[in-house]
Parts: sequence; C-alpha cells; structure tokens
Amino acid sequence: MTMRVLMWISAALTCSLAVFMIAYVFIKGIPNISWKLLSAKPSYLSGEIGILPDILNTVYILAAALLLVLPLGVGAAIYLTEYAKNKKLVRIIEYAAETLSGIPSVIYGLVGMLFFCQFLNMKTSLLAGALTLVIMNLPTMMRTAQESLKTVPQSYREGAFGLGAGKWRVIRTVVLPGCVEGVITGCILSAGRILGESAALLFTAGFAHALNGVIEGLLSSGATLTVALYVYAKEQGEFGIAFAIAAILMLLTLLINLSAGLVEKYFKKRRTV
Repeated sequence: MTMRVLMWISAALTCSLAVFMIAYVFIKGIPNISWKLLSAKPSYLSGEIGILPDILNTVYILAAALLLVLPLGVGAAIYLTEYAKNKKLVRIIEYAAETLSGIPSVIYGLVGMLFFCQFLNMKTSLLAGALTLVIMNLPTMMRTAQESLKTVPQSYREGAFGLGAGKWRVIRTVVLPGCVEGVITGCILSAGRILGESAALLFTAGFAHALNGVIEGLLSSGATLTVALYVYAKEQGEFGIAFAIAAILMLLTLLINLSAGLVEKYFKKRRTV
C-alpha cells in the first residue's frame, strides 16, 4: 500500500511538472506569435524581427537528417539482426552504439566542425549540421529498429522460407511490416532530438538568418529555431520572441507525433487487412 501511494505521488508530481512547463511556455509564448513574426525575415536596419528563415532552416535540416538517418539506421539494424554471423562483432557494435548515445551533443558539434566544416571543406552550413545530427541519431535509430526486428516471431520467417521466399523478400514483406511501429518510434525520437538540438548546430550550421531555397540553404550557414531561441534570449534579451519560438517548437513536436501516430495506424490497418 505504501509503495502504491509513493508511485501515485511520483506520477502526479511528474505529470504536474510537465503540464506546468508546457502551460507556462504556451501562456508566455502564444501571445507573442503573430503573422508578421512568422512570415518575415529579421532586419538589422529597421530592427524588425522575423523567424521565417529559422523555420525553413529547421525544416531543411530535419528533412535532410531524417532522409539520411532512417535508411542508414534501419539498414544497419537489418544487417546486425538478420545477416551478421559473428555474434561477438554484433555485441561490440551494440556496445559502441550505446556508448555513442551517451556522448554530450557539444562533443558531436566539435567533431562535426573539425571533420565536415574544415576537413571536408563544407564550411559552416546546414548540410554539415545535418550530417552531424545523423551521426548523433544513428545509434538511437539503429538500436530502436534492431530491438523491433527482434520482436518479430521467428516462426514468421520460417513460414515464409517454407513457402520458398528468399532472404531479402522475407525481410521486405514479412519482417519489416511487422516492426514498423519500432521504426516510427525511432523516427519520433530522432526528430525530437533534431528539433531540440542547439549546441552541435552552433558549431556546424551557424546562426545566420538569411532566407534561402532548399539547395542554397543546405549549402549555406543558417540558424534553426533552437539556435534562434538561444540567440534572441541570450544575446539580444528578446525573451518574448524566445518564448514564442519555444511554443512553436512544442507545436511542431506535437504535429510530428500526431503524424507518426497516423502513419502507424495506417500500417497497422494494412497489416490486418
């Protein structure tokens, strides 16, 4: 009885803190959101503040990082789970992935700056930031997909092999559809970390507020929403704008989670038909 009461108290405190934080950010941030803020770019001559370049930079870097980390992470998980024969090597790779997951993001930023920006001569750009984020999120994506692949019953594979299907056909038509929920979970975790990352991007992507297209934007320096939040709050003291950006980030995270949930329901419905 005592443990149950303590568990309820702990759960209530955790939920209360989360609700308070979300409500506080929305209450402080939403009144500062306006169409002018969302649709304009900042001007140092007129003193006008706009976050449209930061929103586009966030979308560019999120799309680029996910397009790279998803096939790499799922492909590595498939190899380790379905093809790798050396179990000792698999355990070493898994241990390395878990170790990399715990490294602070600022270390990734320094490595990304030295390797992508200087050694590969990409300079400070969104592409260098996206590649740094790929390295950061690859262990999480790989381990999540790997654990999901392990949950698919071995009898499914054996049944498909018994019908004469090849190895890759079994993986593509039986195994992957059975673990799509885990892959989506990995995408959500990666997207959340990409949206909330600032330390690594300060070293690799920079904090320019220029309005560019997709290709030009990826090849040039640019600030994401989290970097812009840091700049406006820490460097310029615009806390109202910082709260507005924080509210927008929460709304984007909620939108990504809802979209992922709809995709998951779609695949579940297809699997049961």
